[in-house]
Amino acid sequence: MFSKLKNKLKSWVGKVSKETEETEQPLVEQPKEKKIKEKPQKEHKKHKQKIKEIKEELPELEKTETISEILEESSKPDLEEIEQEIKEKKKQSFFKRITSNNITISEKNFEEYAEELELLLLENNVALEVVDKILKYLKTDLVGQSIPKKNLEEKINQSLKEIIQEILVEPFKLLDKIKQKQTKPFIILFCGINGAGKTTGIAKVAYMLKNKKISSVIAAADTFRAASIEQIKKHGEKLNIKVIAHEYGSDPAAVGFDAIKYAQKNKIEVVLIDTAGRMHTATNLIREMTKIKKVCNPDLTIFVGESITGNDATEQVKAFNDAVGIDAIILSKADTDEKGGTALSVGHTTNKPIIYLGIGQEYKDLEEFDKKKFIEKLGL
Repeated sequence: MFSKLKNKLKSWVGKVSKETEETEQPLVEQPKEKKIKEKPQKEHKKHKQKIKEIKEELPELEKTETISEILEESSKPDLEEIEQEIKEKKKQSFFKRITSNNITISEKNFEEYAEELELLLLENNVALEVVDKILKYLKTDLVGQSIPKKNLEEKINQSLKEIIQEILVEPFKLLDKIKQKQTKPFIILFCGINGAGKTTGIAKVAYMLKNKKISSVIAAADTFRAASIEQIKKHGEKLNIKVIAHEYGSDPAAVGFDAIKYAQKNKIEVVLIDTAGRMHTATNLIREMTKIKKVCNPDLTIFVGESITGNDATEQVKAFNDAVGIDAIILSKADTDEKGGTALSVGHTTNKPIIYLGIGQEYKDLEEFDKKKFIEKLGL
């Protein structure tokens, strides 16, 4: 799961760390060592004359230096020059220590690496607006910072980890929401396009609720697609869960309404409403979904999309959210998704959380989405 994105991110981080270290320039240019020239003989005679004058005037002078100190210093070619030389060497040593132990990523270098990272993310189904946000945050976090060489790769990984944590919307616990509602039933409306695994996803949720001792009923409100009612009824039989269904072509909103009435009468805790797999570009079918939502007044509207469809899933979830408003996302077929970019994008573009991942064909193959685990799967 997410192996391609994981491997490419790892490769990119390693490359940046290595190349930045190899191309790092010293903070200051090391000045060439100067050779101290000896003073000419004439200059030395002047020093001797000065010493003689100091000896004669010593009782009248308030000086801390002794004659021996003056004599010792006078034998040197140029005290001021030597003092300056010492300061320069100390300065060089200080900057040398810094440049040998730390790396500073320049803005120019970052732009070069950023271009490669941008392509990497786009190729792995990360939406453009999400890519822009990652690069913006990463630049702020890395450029101009003095980072120890040994910690550079760790720092880049940590920055990416924190950015992805920020991008992913914190998921809520579905079971907690169900328990918190005082007046039952708790109504969940499922939407999404044909073939995304919506009906199977509903069956998985019903199985999960049953294992948690929470009763449910399924509304077969997909009266549009051929064999859809038979499909959901088959799941109901396997799970021993009641399915409320009408004839094909009947009003989907009426099916949902009848399922809610059945749940109220029989004290069933949750109603799961299946709907037709509407294409996100079909305005009339979206309008029908709006009617179902108005009649059934669900507590949650959940979008089910395929993880492997990449940017198509992102566009679909945006369209459904704009049309009917969604509260959460389930991504199916996450076990076959090598890229992982869809999970990064769908939640961010709608500011809605991913709450479950479909990770197989069995009823048990429904995994709670966890931001920490997702990041670990990316190798960060």
